[in-house]
Amino acid sequence: MPSKIISNEKIAPEIFKIVLVAPQIAKKHRAGQFIILRVGERGERIPLTVVEKDPQAGTITLIYQVVGKTTMWLSDKKAGEELQDLVGPLGNPTEIENFGNAVAIGGGVGCACVYPIAKALKEAGNHLTIIWGARTKEHLLLEKEIAEISDRLEICTDDGSKGTHGFVSEVLKRMIEQKEKIDYVIAVGPVPMMRAIVELTRGPGIRTVVSLNSIMVDGTGMCGSCRVLVGGERKFACVDGPEFDGHKVDFKNMMTRLRVYKEFEDLAKEKYQEERGR
Repeated sequence: MPSKIISNEKIAPEIFKIVLVAPQIAKKHRAGQFIILRVGERGERIPLTVVEKDPQAGTITLIYQVVGKTTMWLSDKKAGEELQDLVGPLGNPTEIENFGNAVAIGGGVGCACVYPIAKALKEAGNHLTIIWGARTKEHLLLEKEIAEISDRLEICTDDGSKGTHGFVSEVLKRMIEQKEKIDYVIAVGPVPMMRAIVELTRGPGIRTVVSLNSIMVDGTGMCGSCRVLVGGERKFACVDGPEFDGHKVDFKNMMTRLRVYKEFEDLAKEKYQEERGR
């Protein structure tokens, strides 16, 4: 069904926060679940994680990065306009319990996905360490919100403009080398980042969950676009996930599949940019 836009603002370079009217989703959503939206009648369907919800106001908040035609089109939308359709909540919610010492790791726009999960982990009584990464300090997301729920916050930037100069994996590596007690890790971000985290926790056998951003179309497991290999078995990220045991994920296969439509994506973006500039 159509969804009215309450606000759509730029919060970082190429990153936007959009608030939508979606009363049923706001009522039923749980941490880790996502929605699929379509900007216009001829638009593609894209999955986005619900960052915040307000059941009383009947709204949900999404954060997205402009990377292709659809997200560029979405960023051009103004408050008061409507999206063609919105469906959700989709996917399985995160398994939340008191694991003990939990580490939540977010990289880039993946931080938006981690925030509701980290919040739920804290509410469940976990001692929460958050490792937050971005290219620069200008790209850091939800810094104030995450600081309010963390027992320990480690910020990393690729260029060293804030916090540790380096990757989130380097902070986790240091924690493991110093034999800090870690009972549970959840990581969301670029595939190379998640793979690096998984390789660090594999040796010591730390339970590690990742949320996979594979290509999705229908979100119901019918199209097969989001298939991934987990433990040697074919899984569909939209209905079996989006979260999986990181130690079982075939990241090489996933990275290959993410590049399948790159040529067409680049052409669509280029065409939209041309039309946009007229």
